[in-house]
Amino acid sequence: MTVFVLTVDQRDSRTHDDLVPDAVVAHSGGLLPFERTAGDEMQAVYDDPAAVATVVEQLLRVGHWNIGVGIGTIEQPLPETARAGRGPAYLHARTAVTRAKNSPGRICAVGADDYRAGQLEGVLWLWAALLGRRSERGWAVADLVAEGLTHQAVGERLGISQSAVTQRARAAGLPEGDRARQLVRQLLEEMKED
Repeated sequence: MTVFVLTVDQRDSRTHDDLVPDAVVAHSGGLLPFERTAGDEMQAVYDDPAAVATVVEQLLRVGHWNIGVGIGTIEQPLPETARAGRGPAYLHARTAVTRAKNSPGRICAVGADDYRAGQLEGVLWLWAALLGRRSERGWAVADLVAEGLTHQAVGERLGISQSAVTQRARAAGLPEGDRARQLVRQLLEEMKED
């Protein structure tokens, strides 16, 4: 069974507050939920590509993380906790998080299929760059649009015109961000099926 191991390491943890406890609570889903593995690092196992895309987007939004995505199998039966697992997906995640420390967007993906993992990684880098430029105003619009509100309803909620909402959505790269999330999910689904 192919799964996705996320190994996530907090950047600049010696000079910033410990973000791991809040992140573990915020991302409580998964086949094996996030837990602290050592120091400023946490790890989780997912089998749902859509959930991986959601968690990655939330981690990229916060920005203080090196993110490693390992794609592969893990030893069965499943352990009780994420940090107790073993197998190729864990090794790939370790390689990915180490590479992420010096990579665009501070995110990398590693799997047995280098070509597909490279495709995924390229999309992740582009997505990270897009989200990294999104302002708080852009995130406010993105959050409300994600709830299903129209631009007019978003404008009413934020106290701005529909035209201003459209401008903020364009500046925030909403359509591009949505397409990147879809591509990440699609690539993960394809890798899971292989």
